[in-house]
Amino acid sequence: MTSSDGPPARKRVRAPQAHREAILGAARAAFAERGYARATIREIAGRAGVTHGLVMRHFGSKERLFLAAVPGTRDLPELVPGPPGTLPDRIARAFVERMEHADSGDPFLALIRSAASDEGAATALYTAMRQSSTEAYRTVLTGPDADERIDLLGAHLIGIAFSRYVLRSGPVAEMDPERLTRYLARTLRCALEPLDEPEAETETRRGAGRGTKAGTGREAGAGGGTGRGAESEDEHGEGNSLS
Repeated sequence: MTSSDGPPARKRVRAPQAHREAILGAARAAFAERGYARATIREIAGRAGVTHGLVMRHFGSKERLFLAAVPGTRDLPELVPGPPGTLPDRIARAFVERMEHADSGDPFLALIRSAASDEGAATALYTAMRQSSTEAYRTVLTGPDADERIDLLGAHLIGIAFSRYVLRSGPVAEMDPERLTRYLARTLRCALEPLDEPEAETETRRGAGRGTKAGTGREAGAGGGTGRGAESEDEHGEGNSLS
């Protein structure tokens, strides 16, 4: 009997999704136990039962693996889609709700703490966070200054995280979560508004919000109601004595 008559060699089963899930599980455990700065790709690969190269093939870097494994920026693709006008409110509420229950593994906290001990690691993590966030926000934010606005948003959130969840001191730290959410939504709305928006376009957009109330008043006046419509036309018409 020749060797060719024996049982066929078993084919290696490739299960990329299973490998990916094993790596993510090992990464979560390693980052939770050792922190972002001390956990290594080699250690995570060993926990997952895969090679160092396979981890890199799936995620590219320790920073991107961290962002894929822990809560936070990995949720952005689900959070961002929706009306652009309510994006600041969605971001503010999700951020505060998450950070109120965050542990030391949260990306914002890991970034802030690693900055004090390892500037290089902090820079790499921030670069990965910015790239990931930009990819998500770019699906709804447009314009030549979109990247600047996205960066301002990220910097503002890092500042809130530092004041409230690291230093834990001062008015921002003592604020009620709901009040913080409302303030944060307001400041994010300003940060996300295009700086170079044409003045006419800005006035048109602002007027659209006022037009609903004004229109209601005019219709009431035309129908013999309170007369607010006629009063409104007097205020803004050519014969307005205040102009």
